[in-house]
Amino acid sequence: MPDHPGVSAGDALFRPVRAGNAFEETVERLLQAVRLGVVGAGERLPAERELSERLGVSRVTLREALRALSDAGYVEARRGRYGGTFVREVLPRPASGAAGLPDLEDTLCLRYVLETGAAEMAAARTLSQAERQHLTGTLADSSEGDPADYRRRDSRLHLAIAEVTASGSLTTAVADVRMRVNRLLDEIPQLEANLEHSNRQHAAIVDAILAGDPAGARHAMAEHIDGTASLLRGFLR
Repeated sequence: MPDHPGVSAGDALFRPVRAGNAFEETVERLLQAVRLGVVGAGERLPAERELSERLGVSRVTLREALRALSDAGYVEARRGRYGGTFVREVLPRPASGAAGLPDLEDTLCLRYVLETGAAEMAAARTLSQAERQHLTGTLADSSEGDPADYRRRDSRLHLAIAEVTASGSLTTAVADVRMRVNRLLDEIPQLEANLEHSNRQHAAIVDAILAGDPAGARHAMAEHIDGTASLLRGFLR
């Protein structure tokens, strides 16, 4: 990777990520570096120690992100004296259905407004015992079962949050935008580390709702949605 005077593209991309979604934003930054040619085909990424320091993430998080990109076909690890992580000579092709996908930024904006608002309003209500059980039940279901079925169970939890706002119109709107989001998610790899992180964030969202903490629920949902947005932008933009 050539040196540049001042602030290079590498400096811009390999800057500290936000702590809330470290794994997802690390994946996004690395993908941007590869797709924009900041690290060219066949070139080596900066050493793990340097990269983790520049991104402000642990080496464990960085390795998870690199492993995800390796599994997706963007980079490969080489051993030996001149080893390291290298960008593959041939990168995965863009999704064949990309031209017919929903507009990315429009979808992400709409989702952010609807779902952060839904979490806030759900937490502001006095929930019945049945509503509380509905949330905890769908939360438990979302973190269990076959990963191949994760998208459906994840969607069901997000819809449950909208449902306990007691607004049918909001629930319908969340369902509509979730269909758009799922079409986009189907075009990117399903990353195990992201699923584990999402499960923890789901628990934080539901905990805040059950505790009657509107601000906390809104913040937790915003952080969760930001992580998904980072992955979608990284893979699809």
